[in-house]
Amino acid sequence: MSMPSDTLKTPRGNLAGFKAYFKHDILSGFLVFLIALPLCLGISLASGYPAVAGIFTAIVGGLVATFLSDSELTIKGPAAGMIVIALGCVQEFGFTGGVDPAKDFQAYRLALGVGVVAGVFQIIMGLFRAGILVKLCPKPAIHGLLASIGIIIISKQFPILMGLNPQGSPLALLAGIPSFVINMNPKVGLIGILGVTIVLGYSYIKNPKLKVIPAPMMMLLIIVPMAIFMGIGVDGSYTFNNKIYELGQKFLVNVPASLMNAMTFPDFSGITTETGIKYTVLFAIIGSLESILSAKAIEAIDPWGRKTNLDRDLLATGLANTLAAFIGGLPMISEIVRSKANIDNGAKTRFANFYHGMFLLICVALIPGVINQIPLAALAALLVITGYRLASPQEFMSIYREGKDQFIIFVSTIFGVLATDLLKGLAIGIGVKIIIQLIRGGSIFRLHAKILLERDLSITIFLRGSIVFSSWISLRKQLERYLKKGKRVTLDITETRLVDRRVLSNIDEWKEKFKENGLELSVRTRKSSPDE
Repeated sequence: MSMPSDTLKTPRGNLAGFKAYFKHDILSGFLVFLIALPLCLGISLASGYPAVAGIFTAIVGGLVATFLSDSELTIKGPAAGMIVIALGCVQEFGFTGGVDPAKDFQAYRLALGVGVVAGVFQIIMGLFRAGILVKLCPKPAIHGLLASIGIIIISKQFPILMGLNPQGSPLALLAGIPSFVINMNPKVGLIGILGVTIVLGYSYIKNPKLKVIPAPMMMLLIIVPMAIFMGIGVDGSYTFNNKIYELGQKFLVNVPASLMNAMTFPDFSGITTETGIKYTVLFAIIGSLESILSAKAIEAIDPWGRKTNLDRDLLATGLANTLAAFIGGLPMISEIVRSKANIDNGAKTRFANFYHGMFLLICVALIPGVINQIPLAALAALLVITGYRLASPQEFMSIYREGKDQFIIFVSTIFGVLATDLLKGLAIGIGVKIIIQLIRGGSIFRLHAKILLERDLSITIFLRGSIVFSSWISLRKQLERYLKKGKRVTLDITETRLVDRRVLSNIDEWKEKFKENGLELSVRTRKSSPDE
């Protein structure tokens, strides 16, 4: 990997890095802020939280997590992948969708209590290095979980894009899409459709100078004046094609004029209930899973090849989540889209995340009136596109190309989530994975290994049977042991029946760890590897 020409050393998020890369990081932080602002608002509202909740989360993620994590280029904040969990939590605590504001506010406070406890669990996981447990989930089940979340987001947000507010299950809402188009509020629907068109059309612009402003912000710069001209937020009605349609403030974002007054403190009375326990587990496990996957993905494309201590990053995320929930924020993760944009914008250190949070704080503190002119349909347009990207046909094809077994697990997880909920759906995906392993004659938890000390004091680990995702912990312990002892290790998989793709991916990561310590980890295989 070639080193960027503007520096001869690896940038670090320390005092020297703060000074040396100030211009790069503050510019990237500002551009990421332009992307984050509409997404934070949209994710909050889609989650059943007040619009400002997502802003609180991103501010804490920027101003606090920056100094706790060693992940140099990730952006912390709310993510579309957590919408379904957050919305399910407030709904089971009595959220009415605006029918009874008092009940909605209480459901929000109860969900904040769950968020605080889930953050504490993440802290414990980070301290006890339990991040490895999250990484054991099979890859196709994870992708199935994310794809199902994308489908649910589309089903929930498409009616809002059309200016409607129907209720129902995701499958029922998907089936109702044709009727939503027929019965849409024309002015609001026009705003939503135009928002989708602008964001999708942006990708066809090839001149980088014309794309200095990120697509979400460019969309708002066009849509907000248009909505003001059309009177979307003016209380009243209009007639179109002999039908009467409403307009008013309910179609616009509502952010309080004072951030201090907007702060909301949690109610912990629901954490010991069935709902509280269920969503504490979901927030902690799914949030940690998404955050670790995002951090690993960004680590892989870091121009300087810097590594992230995932346990430390999980600890930082947990601490920031606890604080964010205490003041009224959504659950936080390392967010992949904004992190990728951070790299593309030329960020060098973690201070870009700090600046993105700082700009959000300044914006919401100084110009809440401008934010309150943003149509909800425009934010729904962003979320529909996000949902489509999570569940795109390319995602299905990508998993299918990895093998029929992978695709079966992927699809099973999707149907499991849509038929039940996220936690049960993920469990169904993992269960299908285990059944497939048993059918293939694999042992689920036991690691069949024979260790031989060679004459040159190197180690050869002969693996037998099936090496699957659930036996990785035992193998990892062996690798960690010999890495600390400074041994060269050879993994002999010539007599294995099956080696899980996730295990092979983890072995590749450990090859890099050995290399960084001046050692070698090699794999001895047959000509045709038994990789599934």
